[in-house]
Amino acid sequence: MKKVAIIGCGQIAEKVHAAYYRTHEKLVLAAVCDPDIERAKSFAEKNGFQAAYQNAREMLEQEKPDIVSICTPNRFHYENVLLALQSGADVMCEKPPAMTPEQAEEMWQEAERQGAVLAYDFHHRFSNGAQMLREQAAAGRLGEIYAAKATALRRSGVPGWGSFIDKEAQGGGPLIDLGIHVLDAALYVLGFPKIRKVTAQSFRKIGNRKSAGTFGEWDPKRFTVEDALFGFIELADGRLLQLETSFALNMKDEKRLNVAFYGDQAGATLYPPEIFTDEAGELVMLERADDSETDMHLGSMAAFVAAVFGEKRPDLATAEQGYQVQRLVAALYESAEKGEQVFL
Repeated sequence: MKKVAIIGCGQIAEKVHAAYYRTHEKLVLAAVCDPDIERAKSFAEKNGFQAAYQNAREMLEQEKPDIVSICTPNRFHYENVLLALQSGADVMCEKPPAMTPEQAEEMWQEAERQGAVLAYDFHHRFSNGAQMLREQAAAGRLGEIYAAKATALRRSGVPGWGSFIDKEAQGGGPLIDLGIHVLDAALYVLGFPKIRKVTAQSFRKIGNRKSAGTFGEWDPKRFTVEDALFGFIELADGRLLQLETSFALNMKDEKRLNVAFYGDQAGATLYPPEIFTDEAGELVMLERADDSETDMHLGSMAAFVAAVFGEKRPDLATAEQGYQVQRLVAALYESAEKGEQVFL
């Protein structure tokens, strides 16, 4: 049996992390921690944890958990992941890994020093589509994939809760909240290729003027993140990955979430998960996966816990991959801020 603790008692902690841990027969729900002790106590009682704490260091010293989930706001990921790793725990952290690539690299290296599992909840790689496309791409079914497009757009989807519009607390807007998921899914299918350079432009045109949308209301005066970002990522071998992501964008659809892959033998999409080609002007469907029943968060949590118990999981979002994604996100933001190409 392994003892589990959670740092940060918000919605994702309850709906994903605690929800999965409760179902695992080899896990003991030991403790939770939150700066709001009443919130921690309520969370513990509701979700079956034995104790509640206000201070993470105290919880780790007292409870000595084997597994720790980090579900805090982004700017607290770094310090809490390091605390948990140094206490001897394996760690599952919500995305993004950290606020900077330097922090993500240090977290990765600390996990290596401790011999611990550090994973991130990049759950879109656990869709049936991502699994199918990674396998088929590696087998050459699409031929040479020379271009891809990652899309995570909302027409009017500024989060009206939490600190999503605060750059200091979050590190950014839709890129670090939404776009990061499709970037990870694209890189996962492509086998995490080396990146040569990025070019990006970001915009704050809507979130600082409007105050209400699909996900509630916000204060436009406090809106300090981008509401849209568009980027081009050139791989070391010349292939191209395009990114578009937004919280708010004047487009017709309410939202678009997809990754498209363009190969010289076939093309593919993540949602719906399909591989197709053209024959004499006619579309020919080569492969299709059913994604209707996939619980991607469940897959992500299951892969992490399996790795903790010693199973080798090639689908795990590892500490090293987390660093690579964080480095790419930072480069996209840097390019947008400087108005110039950034080489990696």
